[in-house]
Amino acid sequence: MKKKIVALTLMAAMLMIGLAGCGQKKSDKEDKGNANAKYQVGICQLVQHPALDEATKGFKQAMTDKLGEDVSFDEQNAAGDSANCSTICNTFVSSGKNLIFANATPALVAATQATDSIPIVATSITDYATALEISDWQGTTGVNVTGTSDLAPLAEQAAMIKELFPDTKKVGILYCSAEANSQYQSNIVTKELEKLGIEVSEFTFADTNDVSSVTTKACDESDVIYIPTDNTAASCTETINSVASEKKIPIVAGEEGICKGCGVATLSISYYDIGYRAGEMAAEILTDGKDPSTMEIEFASDLTKKYNPDICDKLGITVPDDYEAIEMDEE
Repeated sequence: MKKKIVALTLMAAMLMIGLAGCGQKKSDKEDKGNANAKYQVGICQLVQHPALDEATKGFKQAMTDKLGEDVSFDEQNAAGDSANCSTICNTFVSSGKNLIFANATPALVAATQATDSIPIVATSITDYATALEISDWQGTTGVNVTGTSDLAPLAEQAAMIKELFPDTKKVGILYCSAEANSQYQSNIVTKELEKLGIEVSEFTFADTNDVSSVTTKACDESDVIYIPTDNTAASCTETINSVASEKKIPIVAGEEGICKGCGVATLSISYYDIGYRAGEMAAEILTDGKDPSTMEIEFASDLTKKYNPDICDKLGITVPDDYEAIEMDEE
């Protein structure tokens, strides 16, 4: 009988420890900042990858620099699912957030569908007119939205392909068909490459499931591949690189994160910087009463030619002296 009592006591103690541990994990997971802060900001990021992570980091730093302890963040990641963006943004609205930060186009679209009154500041948006279906673009949205763009100088990126690979005859543009801004970039780059006498073909994947097969087709039919600033591609660089490296096809990327994962070169903007500027704009809205509908969309000003030393070495590519090496992660 005593042994049974001891056993039951030990089981109860272990159960209490387990429940305490689970309770701690749940608390950590649901920590959404200081609920008593003056300004409550909801952050909806489409997916986790280096470019968007840097943009969110810059946004939070700018707001903290400007507002200190008066601002609190409820940061949510949609794991690449547009439906999750809608759920997240609707939750932000129902909980009465003072401002929503939308990181990437699907997050912005979801935020605008969720509210027409709460200020929305966005970043990592290539073209706001395309994202918001504005036909008469004048530089401002005219609604409760403002922010910064990650649009790189597409003509210069096309010229970069010609500079690095002067004998190129066929370029394949690889992107996700679900991302309207990728289509926008592809249209412009296609025109610029055709001006240079290069034949262009589009290779689109619907989601992550067909990235490998579409990349294989693109490599088989192209001398060089160009990937625009595409969030799905950015989250699948390992898959893309495994195909392209085996077939020895170089990739020129629209941004540094993609280039770091699978590209040879890019004309890069700083996602941290555009995120930081978006944070400054958000602070101006909250503290100075600025109207997002009249605040002009802003663009990155500093551009840098960068190359991936690891992939360039593997493919035997030598870049001009004015290219800066991307700092690679240590193995």
